[in-house]
Amino acid sequence: MITIDPSEISERDNYKLLIGSIIPRPIAFVTSKSDLGTLNGAPFSYFNIVSSNPPLISLSIQRKDGKMKDTARNIIEGKEFVVHIVDESNVDKINKTAASLPPNESEVELAGLTPVESSKVDVPGIKEAKIRLECKLEHSVELGDTDLSGCDLLIGKVLQFHVDEELYSNGRIDQEKLGAVSRLAGNYYAKIGDVFEIERPK
Repeated sequence: MITIDPSEISERDNYKLLIGSIIPRPIAFVTSKSDLGTLNGAPFSYFNIVSSNPPLISLSIQRKDGKMKDTARNIIEGKEFVVHIVDESNVDKINKTAASLPPNESEVELAGLTPVESSKVDVPGIKEAKIRLECKLEHSVELGDTDLSGCDLLIGKVLQFHVDEELYSNGRIDQEKLGAVSRLAGNYYAKIGDVFEIERPK
């Protein structure tokens, strides 16, 4: 067993250890709106559930050279965003939105994605996602040395679920029909693959 102290290696090496170890990671495609009205979109794999009561999700957005990313800035300023689950049918288009564009250019437009109006927030979602969650910002926390790198941890409350009717039955989502993809290390992604069941102890 190799033992590594994270304080003795570079940030890049810590990053590689984390993304290679904590797998698979769900991918959130997040739309947000700039103060000038530009619809921005970007994928993030530092994303998960926080609570079901109330329904909260977490999104961690790394800074680059201490500079806040457009998505984090838009959410902190506008307090609203939409999270989409990335699946096999949309992953190629969503990968295009990872390109670095100026704040006044829309990654959604670049990727040829179709904006759709939201019900409870001012930020549009995208039609190509089988599941989207309209969210409002509940908490934001700056973590790490934000002058050099660090990140913005955002907690969003889900105000509205939108689920493709073909996936939804008796209050449950069919994971096979959803076809969600997850992030691994490097340029690698994964499908759900083999599924097995283990009963929890009483």
